[in-house]
This record gives sequence, C-alpha cells and structure tokens, in this order.
Amino acid sequence: MQFLLALLTAAVAAASPSADLKRSDPVLVRTVVDGDTIDVTTYGRVRLIGVDAPEIGRAFDTSAPFAKEARDRLTALVLHRWVRLEQEGPLMDVYNRHLAYVVTEDGICVNVVLVREGLARISARLPLTRLAELRRAEGEAQAFRRGMWGSAAEMPMTGYTRRSGSGRSGATKAPPSPKTKPRQTTATTKPRRSKKSKGV
Repeated sequence: MQFLLALLTAAVAAASPSADLKRSDPVLVRTVVDGDTIDVTTYGRVRLIGVDAPEIGRAFDTSAPFAKEARDRLTALVLHRWVRLEQEGPLMDVYNRHLAYVVTEDGICVNVVLVREGLARISARLPLTRLAELRRAEGEAQAFRRGMWGSAAEMPMTGYTRRSGSGRSGATKAPPSPKTKPRQTTATTKPRRSKKSKGV
C-alpha cells in the first residue's frame, strides 16, 4: 500500500512540474537570438533549458537545417510579449546566459512547443522537472516526422554539423560506383548515334 501511495505521489509531482521551479515575474522579450536563445528585460540573455535548436550560421558558416525555422517559430511565440521564466538547477550556462523554461502568459511552455514541432531536440544532461514532458513531445515529433525528424530517419546524436570524416552520414552516400561511368559514357555516345542516323 505504501508503495502505491509513493508511486501516486511521484506521478502527481511529475504532472505539476512548476511546483519545484522558481518562476520569475513577467519579463518582456526584446530579441530572439536563435532557436533556443532570447533576450529579455531584467535578465538579459536566456537559453532555453533542456533543449537544443539547430545552429544559425554566423559569418561564413552555413546554418544547420531547420535553424531559421526554429528561430522564426520562437519569434512568433514570444517576441515583444510578456513571458515568465522557470528556473531549476544551475541558473547560468558557461556563456553567462540564464537557463530557464520560457512560459507564455497563457501557460504554454515554449521549450516543449519547439521540441513537439521538431524544431529542437532534448539536450538535458541532468534530470529536469519537465524532462518527461519534453520526452513525450520529442516522441510525438518523431512519430509524426515533424521538422528535423521528417528530413531523415535518424539525426546524429552529437550535433547538427556534418562530420568531415567517416561516419553514418558518410556511409549513406557511397562514392560513384563503376556502373555510373558506363551510363555517362552511354549518354555521351547517344548524340553521336543520332548524328550518324541523320547523315552528319
């Protein structure tokens, strides 16, 4: 009986994640930097905790697939709107950005929305209060092949940039086979045959 009571208590705690989180007063979103970083009044830069969106290319770097879509979606959700920040664990990352869930005025967790739409994926290294919710959202995005999950059957686990060496992505694109060369040769010989048939 005590085991069932403990299990029920744990389920209720998981269903109401904001119970263990420190929630800020409303702050205004001034800028959307990329798909997982915003700038807000009072706090400055805020990195969405537990998720990772594809990187926007800077200078000569090319943006990763779905990076612009993630930034545009985050912009549509929060830019120039009042939000609350829910924080847990370490308050800052190594780049001095605040780590938080971003929650809209109507109670929607933006971190979860981006994951559910396939525009970000889970990157949590520590247990988080909303981790189960994020996992359900990512499972839904994968099942319905939304966003990044629709372009390829499997995403690399370490990052969004292509590796230069051998790997899964390199293994899927095999070098041209010997069968390719005869096709090209045949393609070049066809015009010669047609010219001969015309008497040229």
